[in-house]
Amino acid sequence: MTQRRTALVTGGLGSLGEATAKALHDAGHNVLVTYFPGHEDPQSWLSRTASEGYAFKAYPVDVADFDSCQQCAEQVFADGHQVDILVNNAGITRDASLAKLDKDNWDAVLRTNLDSVFNMTKSFYGPMVQRGWGRIISISSVNGSKGAFGQTNYSAAKAGIYGFTKALALETARKGVTVNSVSPGYLDTPMVRLVPEDVLKNQVIPQIPMGRLGQPSEIAALVTFIASEAAGFMTGENVAMNGGQHMY
Repeated sequence: MTQRRTALVTGGLGSLGEATAKALHDAGHNVLVTYFPGHEDPQSWLSRTASEGYAFKAYPVDVADFDSCQQCAEQVFADGHQVDILVNNAGITRDASLAKLDKDNWDAVLRTNLDSVFNMTKSFYGPMVQRGWGRIISISSVNGSKGAFGQTNYSAAKAGIYGFTKALALETARKGVTVNSVSPGYLDTPMVRLVPEDVLKNQVIPQIPMGRLGQPSEIAALVTFIASEAAGFMTGENVAMNGGQHMY
């Protein structure tokens, strides 16, 4: 029987965040999610997922801001939760070639996609170490491994997650806390569907040997395994799931 743990998924209202929250809930865990205050309203999302049989609790946090993450952690602890599984999922894109990329959009992506991993992990991993059990899983990207035209900011941030993961894994390996990352390929999400249809059909999908976009539920299943007791001997790894687009 799976031991019931408490999981926290950042960016939980997005497609991959929701799929991950549902998969962890289906595995028997208590699941908390975060949302971006002022930009996302969790009430309709919570009502919809509740009607589907899911009981989530949502916390506002700006993952790019260290103090906001600390305040979120304090509220989670005050509500009586101990976070055993942290999924650093929140992320944004601000694509442009380097010639056209301005400093604000560089900073926004690095803060949201990479600084957030430090901010949230710093806020929650200490009690995991004290209890002698924890799972830290950060969502990277295929483009952190292979690069992508117009994504110097995004690729740099997602590649940075690898180094963070490997270094922290060494620090916590003997303390019962595993640290891993997952690198999805192109998924069937609203963000990817914003890409013009002809670009998807003629440029993106032909690069994927499986000939299709991935499903958020497929990534969520992988995350749920890494969060399980069965994955206790796995740490410091980046696990790719990209339909064969990039093999390494």
